[in-house]
Amino acid sequence: MTFHITYSALPGHRNEAQKRFKATGAPPPTGVTMTGRWHSVEGLRGFIVAESTDAEAIAKWTQSWTDLLSFEVTAVVTDEQ
Repeated sequence: MTFHITYSALPGHRNEAQKRFKATGAPPPTGVTMTGRWHSVEGLRGFIVAESTDAEAIAKWTQSWTDLLSFEVTAVVTDEQ
């Protein structure tokens, strides 16, 4: 299943989120393949496209960042699907 994940920095947490991202790279967990990640040039939001058969793995990935970011996770399908 493909997931479109939109994220945005919580008010006042942009710098800390960027610091953690630079330190860790925010890799996906086992069971999740990240297709790509795009960041807005203003540095407050962006989105990720990821593949997984395990929605729980997606949830755990985003939950590890909820102290700094808010997320909207949407399962998506292609035109062919």
